[in-house]
Amino acid sequence: MEKIVIVINGSGGVGKDTLCEAVKEKMPVRIVSSVDPIKALARTGGWQGEKDDKGRLLLVRLKQAFVEYNDLPCKYLLQEYEAFLKSEEKVMFAHIREPEEISKFRRAVGKNCKTLLVTRNTGISWHNESDGGVNGYDYDYRFDNDLPLPEAKEAFRALIGEIIK
Repeated sequence: MEKIVIVINGSGGVGKDTLCEAVKEKMPVRIVSSVDPIKALARTGGWQGEKDDKGRLLLVRLKQAFVEYNDLPCKYLLQEYEAFLKSEEKVMFAHIREPEEISKFRRAVGKNCKTLLVTRNTGISWHNESDGGVNGYDYDYRFDNDLPLPEAKEAFRALIGEIIK
């Protein structure tokens, strides 16, 4: 099996992290997010990890500033990708929200990169451009996370199994 990168996206609260961790239970997996370095910077400025509208907006604006300044989010993901290639891990999940950032990263990684949208009716309406724009990309795969958790984990693992074949 070749190594594969899966760019995973979906609005907040749809279960992306839980599903990625379910795959990690069965095989070596790397899970990274383009916002990881942004969260570290935000913590320095006093952000406590809040996932409310105010906290999410802080991360969106800070990320956009660093995209424009020095492309930190993509550089971080590419460093993680290089480490992934040298590791025993088989799958790298890269959480990226913005369609233009997905395209940029995908071009840099090349043919072994697929995209996956996770959806679920959460009843939550996000009011920032990153969360609100997740449907603005033509994804390779889609996973509707509407099953009870044990069944959702198995169905997601099966989908990942199909993608990595």
